[in-house]
Amino acid sequence: MRKIVVAVTGASGSIYAHLLIKKLKQLHEQWDELAIIFSDNARVVWETELENQGYLDLDLPIFEKNDFNAPFASGSGQYDTMIIVPCSMGTLGRIASGISNDLISRAADVVLKERRKLICVARETPYNLIHIKNMETITLAGGIICPATPSFYSNPKTAEDIAYTVVDRILDLAGLDITTYRWGNQ
Repeated sequence: MRKIVVAVTGASGSIYAHLLIKKLKQLHEQWDELAIIFSDNARVVWETELENQGYLDLDLPIFEKNDFNAPFASGSGQYDTMIIVPCSMGTLGRIASGISNDLISRAADVVLKERRKLICVARETPYNLIHIKNMETITLAGGIICPATPSFYSNPKTAEDIAYTVVDRILDLAGLDITTYRWGNQ
């Protein structure tokens, strides 16, 4: 069984975090523990983009950004997967530089040092060279950069359908068993 932490930062793309958490809750038989961290800006962006405070009603453990007593702040907590969705370029830069100044960057540092799975769902456009170099650094350290770039070959009909093309890719990268559109399996 799995221990997963989802971090939500203040980049645009709250719909990805919302739908990922929703789908992870539906896949509850595939994980033992699921924990959530929000940056301060993540809450503001969620309210702006989704026009609600749904992050208050997740019925999951939510850790404060400076709670270094969280179980995933140490490798001994044995969390095997961390997904940062959306991942701001500021968060990405702090992780790439080894700056563990909050629980999100500390947990990412732990996941990388323990050689576990870190998935950063980058949400920015365009990228500058600093962003690209930071993505390279995280990739070389063992992390996965998964840009929040939807696919359209499944002919999504709604904004939610489009966002699910990214969410399903994240879940695939995390190694969870899901039912989704697969290229060539019409």
